[in-house]
Amino acid sequence: MFPDAFDQKHFLVEETDYLVMIGGAGAPLLLLHGFPQTHLCWDLVAPALAENHTVIAPDLRGYGGSTAPMGGPRGEGYSKREMAAELVHLMSALGHDQFAVVGHDRGARVAYRMALDHPHKITRLAVLNIVPTIEQFERMSGGPSLGYWPWYLLAQPAPLPERLLSADPAAVLDHAFDTWSTDPAAIIPEHRAAYLEAMTPQTADAICADYRASFFLDRDHDAADRANGRRISAPTLMVTGAEEIQLNDAPAIWRSWAAQVSAKRVPGGHFLPEEAPDALLPLLAQFLGG
Repeated sequence: MFPDAFDQKHFLVEETDYLVMIGGAGAPLLLLHGFPQTHLCWDLVAPALAENHTVIAPDLRGYGGSTAPMGGPRGEGYSKREMAAELVHLMSALGHDQFAVVGHDRGARVAYRMALDHPHKITRLAVLNIVPTIEQFERMSGGPSLGYWPWYLLAQPAPLPERLLSADPAAVLDHAFDTWSTDPAAIIPEHRAAYLEAMTPQTADAICADYRASFFLDRDHDAADRANGRRISAPTLMVTGAEEIQLNDAPAIWRSWAAQVSAKRVPGGHFLPEEAPDALLPLLAQFLGG
């Protein structure tokens, strides 16, 4: 479980009841998890970061302990623009008008959208193992695309993907953890059990809405930003796993989206906070320390 030094709280933002873990003291830092996980993925990283930061680690909208209404047919309610705006309101309610944000996977998509839409709020941005959503769709062809199955499967019209995801959630989770990581044992049994417990029908609804929004809404938002030359102004750290070879060109891609980019690689595959916390931590600490 998450370290005892962190407090578990709930905050209502619009129609979303956010489960949030809060600990530490210092400059505020928002940690955002990805699919198919919860805030728990940060438990090996958050305590060290909390030595110098006030760390806020929520479950994303509709994931795990954060409950929210179902999304619309195109994922309305779960666009990264809407999710980012809700989290900006959450941070403001906690007294943090400016803050750094670190996101992995889906959480990184919320994080960079936050930096684009709310540049005056974000002091520093770190994105783990992603490229922007429109770039992701443009690259999904050839062999590596087999690993990107959630992008199209989970975006199918309701209720098909929700029913598939709920039919055998353990099989879905184990497949993701065993095939996207370099060392499946890094996602320990306790974490797997917690992620399985969090994979309720309501979470399945939210996950599918999240992916549906990327297909129908998020990439259009990205396309408009790219066409208009909008760029991320906050200093940006991009970290990829050494085994994520399909992201070898990620540094060049991010430099076209952000004004100040530092690109790093660490050992491991997709789930860096759990696979490579010892390598990830000093990178984050140095970057966030400014």
